[in-house]
Amino acid sequence: MSRRAAIASLAVAACLTLAAASAGAQASDTAASRPASKPNQASLDDYRNHLHALSTLVQACATARNNGTCDPSQVGSDDEVPLPQSQTSERRLVRYGWLRVLLSQAREKDAPPPKVKPAQSQDSPTFENVRPIPPTTTELLQSAQTRLASDLAQTDAAAAPLPDHAKESAVMKQVLAGREYRDLEAPNQKDTALEKVGNWLNNLIESAMKASARAPWLGRALVWGFILVVCIALVWGLIQMERRWRIRLVPDDRGPAPGAASAIPYQLWLEDARRAAAAGLWREAIHFLYWAAISRLESKRVWPADRARTPREYLALVAADDPRLPGLASLTGSFERVWYGGRPAAESDYKRAEKIAAALIQGGSAGLDTGAEAAPASAGGAAQ
Repeated sequence: MSRRAAIASLAVAACLTLAAASAGAQASDTAASRPASKPNQASLDDYRNHLHALSTLVQACATARNNGTCDPSQVGSDDEVPLPQSQTSERRLVRYGWLRVLLSQAREKDAPPPKVKPAQSQDSPTFENVRPIPPTTTELLQSAQTRLASDLAQTDAAAAPLPDHAKESAVMKQVLAGREYRDLEAPNQKDTALEKVGNWLNNLIESAMKASARAPWLGRALVWGFILVVCIALVWGLIQMERRWRIRLVPDDRGPAPGAASAIPYQLWLEDARRAAAAGLWREAIHFLYWAAISRLESKRVWPADRARTPREYLALVAADDPRLPGLASLTGSFERVWYGGRPAAESDYKRAEKIAAALIQGGSAGLDTGAEAAPASAGGAAQ
C-alpha cells in the first residue's frame, strides 16, 4: 500500500470515528424528553390555561401514580409565549421535557431509601463523607407543582414599567468628563465593522438554535456538516504533509550544498551568459542561462540542493501542475541539444533561451510554445 493510500485510510477511519460518536450522542436522547409536536404559538391566555392543565395533571399523577394519570403524552406541545415587555414580536420558548420525564418515572412507586451509615466524628480516623440522598419521585412531583404555580404567578403579575435611567445617565456623563477619561477615543471604523460581524454571527447562531428547536433534523445536519468539514480539512492537511515529505525540503537556516548550482547566485550566472553572448559564444551563453534558472529555482526550495543531479532529474522534481514546468522543460531541451548533443547554436537560440530563463527567474511560466523545445535529447551528465 502506498503512503498516500495509507494516509487516506487513516483519514477515513478518523471520519468514521467522529460519525459514530455523533450518532451515539444523538441516539442517547430519550423519547420521553422530546416534544409531542412543534411548539405551540400560544398567547398569554393560552399559556395560563396550559399551566392550569399541567398543574391539575401533576396533582392527579401524585394522587394515583398509574399509567393513566401519569401519561407523558398529556403534557402536550411546548409553548412559544410572547414576552410582555418586549417592543418587538420576540417570543420565549417554554419546554416541558422535564415534566414528561418526571411523569414517565412517576408510574412506578418510590424505591425504598438506601441504607446510610451513621456519620462519625471528623476526629475519628475512619470518618467518611456521607453522600446526599437523592429526592424521591413524590418529592419531585411536589417540586413540579411548586414550579408550575410560580410560572403561573409570573404570568398573572402585571408588567412593571421600564425604569427611568436619567439619573444614572447624568452620573455616568459626569464620571466620563473627568481628567482620567480625557484620552478615550471613539470607536474607529475597524472596531465598528468587527462589532457588526460579531453581532451578525451571534444572530446567525441564535437563529440556527431556534430553527433546530423547531426542526430536529437541522441540528443533525449541522453536526454532520461540521464533521464533513473536519474530514476535508484533515485529508487536505495530510496530503500537504505527504507532499512535503516527498519533496524533502531542506531547512531554511541551512545554506546550499558545496558545488550546487544555488551556491553561485543566479545573477552571476546571468552575467557570464551576457559576456559569452557578447563574444558570440552561443553554446556557452545557453549553458550559463540554464544554470542561472536552476540556481534561482533551487534557492526558492523547489528541490533540495544536490550537485550530482542530471537535467532530467531536475525536471522530475517539479510537480506536474507547476506552471514553471513547461518553461524548464523547454530550456532543458535546448541546453541538452547544444551542450551535450554538440549541435551548433545561433543567436536566435540564445534569445529564445534568454526569454524562458527570465520568466523562470521571475517566478512565472515562459509564455512560449514549448512543445518542440521540450523533446528530450540525451540523458546526459550533470557537469556544469
